[in-house]
Order: sequence, then C-alpha cells, then structure tokens
Amino acid sequence: MSDWIHRIIAPSAIIISAGAIPCYATTYLTVGQAQKICFTNATQFIAADVTLTSEQRKAITKDSGVRVRLDTQKVWRVQNGDKFIGWFIQDEVLGKHEYIQWVLALNADGSVRQIEILDYRETYGYQVRDEKWRAQFYGKQHGAKLKLDDDIKNISGATLSSRHIADGVKRLLSFYELVLKK
Repeated sequence: MSDWIHRIIAPSAIIISAGAIPCYATTYLTVGQAQKICFTNATQFIAADVTLTSEQRKAITKDSGVRVRLDTQKVWRVQNGDKFIGWFIQDEVLGKHEYIQWVLALNADGSVRQIEILDYRETYGYQVRDEKWRAQFYGKQHGAKLKLDDDIKNISGATLSSRHIADGVKRLLSFYELVLKK
C-alpha cells in the first residue's frame, strides 16, 4: 500500500470506531424540579449548605463506613409556612465511570422521604431511576443496614450504581444524624 493510504485510512478508522462508542448523558430533573416533586407541600427551600470540618468528615465516614469525598454538602431546609418539614440534600456518587447527580429528601424525623436522580451519564445502569427500586429506601433511617443484596435489592446490570446510591444514602443519613440533626 502506498504511504498516503496509511496516513488517511488509519486515522479515519480510529475516528470512525471512536465515534461508534455510544455516549449517554441524561438530565432527568433540575434541582428545582426535584424539590417540587419531593416536597409538594413546601412553601420555602432555604439554602443551608454545610461545610464539614475534618472531624465531622471522619465521624461520618466512621459511622457510615462510606468515605466523605467533599467538604461541602448542598442542603436546603424545607418549610411549609413556619413549619419545618424536612431536608433536601443534593449529592453525587460514582456510577461505574461517571458521577450520578442525585438528591435525598428527608422527613423532619430524618427518615428517607424520597430519592430522585438528576443526571445520569453512564451507558447502562440507569435503572436506579426506577421508582420501585428507589422506593425500597423510603422510610429508612440512620442505622439501617442499607446493604446491597440484603435490605436493598440489586439491579442486574447496574450493580455499581445500585451499590453507590445505597452507600450515598447511608452516608447522608449519617450526615443527618451527626450534623444536621444538631
């Protein structure tokens, strides 16, 4: 083969094959939309972001068994008029390769009210958005096992996403217990 063919065809084959890799990035909800879904009776979402101290991060990690990656946690205090009705917490966990943006809604007593997936960027495993799967967390409180294949069912093909969402819920319930509740 002549030299020009190698210079044109080889790079073209790489570009074509790279272009054939499917990319999925789906935004399901904005934070505002998720707030309205999780707390239909809310009249106010008051930003109450928390910057964790080193001691708090260590305590949450020890309590939950899940490492705290970030120093700041996005949090809203949820009100219905003058009545406090819960917490709305934005978080991210690693899927297999990419981060999953999600939110946890807690009732005033710290129990899980709802989970919503905001952004999902993996090529598979999006089944963690399934309402039946997310519903198994509802009512769970600090101290619940939240262990995959124990009290939380695994999703075949979405094992890492399932495990990491479960770990995220466990970590945020510890965050509630050790930081927000006080």
